[in-house]
Amino acid sequence: MHDLPLLLNIAVALVAAFIGGTIAKYLRFSPIVGYMLAGVAIGPFTPGYAGDVDTISQLAELGVIFLMFGVGLHFSIDDLWKVRNIAIPGAIGQMLITTCLGYVFATYLGWSPSASLVLGLAISIASTVVLLRGLMDNGLLNTQHGQAAVGWLILEDIATVLILLLMPTLASGDGGLDWAGLGLTLLKATAFCASLVFIGRKLVPWILLGTARSGSRELFILAVLATSVGIALAATEIFGVSIALGAFAAGVVVHESKLSHQVSADLLPFRDAFSVLFFVSIGMMVDINYLGGNVTALIVLVLMITVGKYVITLLMGVFIRHPARTFLVVAAGLSQIGEFSFILGQAGLALGLLGKEQYSMILAGALISIAVNPLMYRAIGPVERFLRSDNGFWRLLDRHGDTFALKDRLSDHVVVIGYGRVGHHIVDVLQKLGISLVVIDSELERVEELAELGIPVLYGDAGNSEVISQANLPGARLLVVTTPDDASTSIIVASARAEAPELHIVARASSDTSLSQLYSLGARHVIQPELEGGLQMVRRTLLELGLSLRKVQQYTDAVRSDRYDSAINTVDERHFLNELLRASDNLELVWVPLGENSEVVGKALADSNLREATGASVVAISRQNKLITNPQPKTVLKKDDVIGMIGSQESTDMARKTLSGRDSAAEPTK
Repeated sequence: MHDLPLLLNIAVALVAAFIGGTIAKYLRFSPIVGYMLAGVAIGPFTPGYAGDVDTISQLAELGVIFLMFGVGLHFSIDDLWKVRNIAIPGAIGQMLITTCLGYVFATYLGWSPSASLVLGLAISIASTVVLLRGLMDNGLLNTQHGQAAVGWLILEDIATVLILLLMPTLASGDGGLDWAGLGLTLLKATAFCASLVFIGRKLVPWILLGTARSGSRELFILAVLATSVGIALAATEIFGVSIALGAFAAGVVVHESKLSHQVSADLLPFRDAFSVLFFVSIGMMVDINYLGGNVTALIVLVLMITVGKYVITLLMGVFIRHPARTFLVVAAGLSQIGEFSFILGQAGLALGLLGKEQYSMILAGALISIAVNPLMYRAIGPVERFLRSDNGFWRLLDRHGDTFALKDRLSDHVVVIGYGRVGHHIVDVLQKLGISLVVIDSELERVEELAELGIPVLYGDAGNSEVISQANLPGARLLVVTTPDDASTSIIVASARAEAPELHIVARASSDTSLSQLYSLGARHVIQPELEGGLQMVRRTLLELGLSLRKVQQYTDAVRSDRYDSAINTVDERHFLNELLRASDNLELVWVPLGENSEVVGKALADSNLREATGASVVAISRQNKLITNPQPKTVLKKDDVIGMIGSQESTDMARKTLSGRDSAAEPTK
């Protein structure tokens, strides 16, 4: 039997993460909690199977690289600049106060100055993954409150990069700055940044563009992986900066490429997979034995991260002029710590600034804070009502008036999920008709486009989060799901039906197998574009053959009601096809212009006796480019009228002779 320790550890870690993530999701916790608890379960400090911490930790380094590369890839100075008035002073003030609070607490526990500083820095920085997911789940990401939180987060990301750069200078043993080491570190970092600016900004986009033009998806993905991992490792080996900083810088460079969005899409599966291993490896390092003897300290640390950071962030509103609800949202989002705290802790551990037991304390605090973070969002409403009860403090905190959630403004509206080609057209039509609507989309560029047009929009993945609940489905007239992915559509339809049992739902299907599933989940109408196109071709073919428009429409409607079944096997389909056949054999529609010598000119339709004289029926009159359908018996026939008559071939031939005064050859209508 082969000895495959690496594959065994990967398999065990992934299976444990899947089980833990599934349980966490079922309990409505963040999946990150499940991943970390899975790591605790297979770690060396719990009974049963123990994974190889070193092996999984090395794989987790790829998770760090992809996480930081993704942060750099989406780094935007423009986003930060839009909310600079709240993000810059708020983030700096909150980080300084929280760091000092953590430093004092760790010092009280007897930690060294360097370890105390690392703990203070670690708890001052929130998790990007957790914050973005929380904002998306609560429909807040595209609001002014959510944008302020994102800008705040960007500044914390920048601070993390700078802290990682400066941490080696703290390794002198007494927590003081090693000025010589600091100068050398800054020199190496400057050289690294300069090489990226003058070489990477030209070389990396050129390589990616050239690879994309080759037409090979595999080569392009390899180029992306080689760029992210290669630059990160080169930063460490050549310039002596951290892997995390190198990966972040690589992402910033690739952001300059026109292919950055494709890079992000191709990197996503690797980032998600290795990020899971990263969180599992973090859980494996949690020493529950140490925590069992320091429960009080752990509780205080968790309260500092959740309640302490919440209060500090909220009080920043006293000094920064912004709506109070913005600070409530930002406070809820930042009252947790995550991957950046882990990265800082790992750096402190590697540099000897932090002990394993102390690092375990940070990890446990992060795990618990992530688990309770959804509760912080639910507390926004109650906390706001409580603060409003003190008018003096509320006026001090809220100096830009009230703001209201989008959900509170929605009623009797249409919810459109997806703003792709199909969704775009639907939104345009609804806008022109003046129908109230809200759009949900997971592409930030589309969300910004809709926001600029003044169209209500929610940012988030309706298939993977609770953002759909922010669209007030019980008060909506209709839900239209245009997403092309059947799995996401099924989840959305099921969630919508559970929240609004009476809501009418129109959904899009991409395959035959999903049609019946979507109907069973509660969709009222399911449209499959490919089959709809084929049905439209059938319709046009029958109309070109001169068959009855009404009967053709009835036939196509019957096919739709039979859920696009291509076999002619229902009673309705056979009935309407038989009527089409009879109509095509026995009836003909002709248009006959009234001749100058026609004996019916000037007579009322009832007095013309056309039905008795010809056997054909008048169904329409075309007069001066206007169509009169089902004309009344008192309608007077005028010169230059074109009369539409329907009947057998014999009767329509007689009608042509009677109306035109000569044998004419009017063509059947197409």
